[in-house]
Amino acid sequence: MTQFSRRIFLTAALLFLSAGLAWAEEVLLTIETGQGIETYDRARLEALPQVELTTHTTVTDGPQHFTGPLMRDLLADAGVTSDTVLALALNDYEIDLPVEDFTRYDVIAALTMNGEAMSPRDKGPIWIVYPRDAHRELQDINFDYRWVWQLTRIEAK
Repeated sequence: MTQFSRRIFLTAALLFLSAGLAWAEEVLLTIETGQGIETYDRARLEALPQVELTTHTTVTDGPQHFTGPLMRDLLADAGVTSDTVLALALNDYEIDLPVEDFTRYDVIAALTMNGEAMSPRDKGPIWIVYPRDAHRELQDINFDYRWVWQLTRIEAK
C-alpha cells in the first residue's frame, strides 16, 4: 500500500468513525429556553431521573408502560422558566402547553414504551405522556391534544 493509499484509507476510516459517533450522539430534542438553546441526545435524557408510568392512551390498546424523565425536570434542567411552551413534533404538529400541567401532574417525556425505545414509527423517539388513568380530568379530549408524539423541539414562550 502506498503512502497516498494509506492516507485515503485513514481519511475514509476517520470519516466512517465520525459518522458513527454522530449517530450515537444524535440530538433527539432541542429546547429553546428564551436565553439560549439546549440540546438533548438519548444519553443526556437518560441521565435525568427516570419515572415509570402505566396508563391507557387513546391511540393504543390496553394500558401501556412508559419510562422517561418528568417534563418538569427536563424543563428545569434546560433552564426554562416560562409559563407556556410550544411543543413541536417531527410530523409538524405543534401545540402550546401550559407549564402548570407539568407541575400539577407527573407528565413524562417518554423514551420507552413497554420496555422498548420508540422510533418515529412508534410515536418516538420522545412522546409526552400524561398520567391519564390517575386523574379523571386528564381523560378529557382537550388533554389528548397535549400528548405530543415524535417530539423534537420545545420553545419557551
